Amino acid sequence: MSHSALTALSPLDGRYAAKVERLRPIFSEYGLMQRRVLVEVRWLLALSEADDIGEVAAFSTAAREALLAVAGDFSEDDAARIKAIERTTNHDVKAVEYFIKERIAGNAELKAASEFVHFACTSEDINNLAYALMLRDARTDVLLPALDAVIAQMRELAHAHAQQPMLSRTHGQTASPTTLGKEIANVVARLDRQRRQIVGVELTAKINGAVGNYNAHVSAYPDVDWQAFSRRFVESLGLGWNAYTTQIDPHDGIAEIGDAIRRANTILIDFARDAWGYISLGYFRQALKAGEVGSSTMPHKVNPIDFENAEGNFGIANALFGHFSEKLPISRWQRDLTDSTVLRALGTAFGHTLIALDALARGIGKLNVDGARLAADLDASWEVLAEAVQTVMRRHGLPEPYEQLKALTRGERITREALRTFIEGLTLPTDAKQRLLALTPASYTGLAAQLAQSI
Repeated sequence: MSHSALTALSPLDGRYAAKVERLRPIFSEYGLMQRRVLVEVRWLLALSEADDIGEVAAFSTAAREALLAVAGDFSEDDAARIKAIERTTNHDVKAVEYFIKERIAGNAELKAASEFVHFACTSEDINNLAYALMLRDARTDVLLPALDAVIAQMRELAHAHAQQPMLSRTHGQTASPTTLGKEIANVVARLDRQRRQIVGVELTAKINGAVGNYNAHVSAYPDVDWQAFSRRFVESLGLGWNAYTTQIDPHDGIAEIGDAIRRANTILIDFARDAWGYISLGYFRQALKAGEVGSSTMPHKVNPIDFENAEGNFGIANALFGHFSEKLPISRWQRDLTDSTVLRALGTAFGHTLIALDALARGIGKLNVDGARLAADLDASWEVLAEAVQTVMRRHGLPEPYEQLKALTRGERITREALRTFIEGLTLPTDAKQRLLALTPASYTGLAAQLAQSI
């Protein structure tokens, strides 16, 4: 069977391929190879710039540019060449080393230093740096812009509908009114916090040899301050330095960023389910798309498919992020290989998150508020004012206010007239009584509008 979008095993490479295109240069095998090459090239360059490693002479400007071009001009053909070498070596990182040596063989200055490619490194020195760079790029270039776009949409909705009264439902039952904008503002506030958590995760890495002790480094150059050298190198790549590792970086940073993204995704699952429910209640109507079909048999259907798609994809992503968090920080003794295959699925988790964010943005863009439907629900729920009445009664010392209102309203649908009759019979100050009599479910929203506008 041919390889195409129609025959792809994963929907990320089939049905949803176009939606995850931005992730391909990062999480594909090509993306991993390109970053491995970058790390190897930068390591050789760092060795050449060290005063106390005399066997690697400082490179001329031309040689330096030629070396950097090996990484900077990395192409799909270069990736294919590495795969060809790997068929012989049966080792992916060694294939990268041989590829670089092959590429610099025509430059006498660089060739003289070719045995310092991958000097004192274990494969995981290269891999952990490459994966950290992949995560950094995915976070900055893809995830945050997509998340920010959804947050901006929701903030706009919160402001636009800050004053739109809406019946609350706690335990699925009528409750003190709110505004539509305030309910969306709640989600924006949560997402703002999780965004800060995602940005705040420090992606760490190491370059300290086979078991994290600089054994080979010290045996070759005992007078070099290898800890300082390692730190400078890792930080020069824009990453945090991890001083204490085994053969592998313990992947705590990957677990942390996965957990942070998972929390944001969980908040958005919560929102997707609420939006689905409000569409079901008729509070939102969805914009129609010409030619679109909601059901193969029921012509009237306009289904909330974008919110359902988002919920499902966030769920898949979170299952993977959860596995990363639970598995990756665990490695037998100084190293086992179980992390290797798991790390290759990072792009899958980001891919399903990106698809979900795209679906959510599309769904939010279709929402239209049905003010009449919201107003009708409020006008049919005068019992929600029992809270206000018993609270004012408490202030003015009336006996058993809660119990009186419970007897009047619990489990009952209360009309405006019944509530007015009850209020008029209370021995309250005139101004307090008038405020209660003027109150309606639609006006009993406290500071909701102010809170929504402030987000």
